[in-house]
Amino acid sequence: MKKTLAFIIMTSIVALAACSNDYHEAVDVFDLNVVLTNGDEGTPLSGARVELRSIGRDAIFVDTTDTQGTAHFAVPAGIYQASSAYTNRSGVNTVEIANATSGQFVVGNEEGTATINIKMSKSRLSQLVIKELYNGGIKKEDGTAFHYDKSFIIYNNTSVRASYSNLCVGIGTPYNSQANNKWYDGNGHLSYEAEGYMPAIDGIWYFPQTLTIEPYQQVVVNCHGAIDNTQTYPESVNYAKADYYCMYDPEAGYVNVNYYPTPASIIPTDHYLKAAKIGLSNAWALSNSSPALFLFQVPDVTPLQFASNTSNMTYTPGSAQTDVNKVVKVPIDWIIDAIEVFAASYKSSNTKRLPASVDAGYVELTNQLGHTLYRNVDKAATEALPENEGKLVYNYAMSVQPDAEPSKIDAEASIKNGAHIVYMDTNNSTADFHERLTSSLKQ
Repeated sequence: MKKTLAFIIMTSIVALAACSNDYHEAVDVFDLNVVLTNGDEGTPLSGARVELRSIGRDAIFVDTTDTQGTAHFAVPAGIYQASSAYTNRSGVNTVEIANATSGQFVVGNEEGTATINIKMSKSRLSQLVIKELYNGGIKKEDGTAFHYDKSFIIYNNTSVRASYSNLCVGIGTPYNSQANNKWYDGNGHLSYEAEGYMPAIDGIWYFPQTLTIEPYQQVVVNCHGAIDNTQTYPESVNYAKADYYCMYDPEAGYVNVNYYPTPASIIPTDHYLKAAKIGLSNAWALSNSSPALFLFQVPDVTPLQFASNTSNMTYTPGSAQTDVNKVVKVPIDWIIDAIEVFAASYKSSNTKRLPASVDAGYVELTNQLGHTLYRNVDKAATEALPENEGKLVYNYAMSVQPDAEPSKIDAEASIKNGAHIVYMDTNNSTADFHERLTSSLKQ
């Protein structure tokens, strides 16, 4: 039922009204119910956290579902998107998770109580996770930005050796979270979600050989600038390491020397990732503010064959069918892990690109400050490993926002102390990542 409040007491609603000098001004609010059900059984899901995000405003509302699986909200008229994540841990590295997003919907066009029904979808966990993403760059002494030093880290989050052939990397469209997203349909849903694929823009990169990572070990992948960048910019990152990998394939057409200087000679050539370029750009433009990055594995054929097959391609809706707007359709079932990044400076215009079954949330980044996005530690699973007794280091102090890392475990210090770390993996970047002051590669 429609109601009018004379005074706003919710902090998030106050933020919406901040443009007014009179917080006592009457504001129309509407009752909204979000109902969660188990996708397989259709039964109500109680005790689940539901996040309601206002599109176009810097406001987030949170509630927990009751015994009927319903979260209750009273919100101003506007466009919203609801999301939820469920985790059930039955043992170390044995986790059942389910995620869901509602798509965008409008509140306030009709009288009465609006109800949004969401079916939770189970998500698949993998041995490999994206442990860290460094893409925001730094500021140079003259105040301008330097962002030709991007990288990410792949981590084996289990006690079993991981071996992956045809392992690939893609980025979602649009490149930046704040850009106009033409992939939303008339019902506020990502059009490709129902079709079971994720569009990879411009091209994909892949490991030319099978990648093997030992338990609780990592692989560093440089995306741009596989050199010792600290020689010119001390606040940057040194990638001149023999065990690092890098994206470097001029023969594919990625020839922009700002992004791809000749890699440091210490990096073996068999650590060069190969590319399948489908766009017109001369560099794979990993956003320096807000990418949607994902790992996937191609079965049966080579990554180059997959990306070269025209039947696996489509175009951005409402755009000319040219190479500029061409994307590769990556089946969602192939995706191993992903991270959705929102630009902290564009809170009111960020939109999701990854479907809920891939990643139900997002993590914010303030770029050009040397910050990185680092995966949270799964405290219970890490402390449960018997070999970690006496090796874990606490009082973590590298997060940009206080308490953004709930475990309080300093993962890098613990690793140096001989511990094995199990990282959070709920396929929800909001729960899985935090913004970190510096790249772990600088420690």
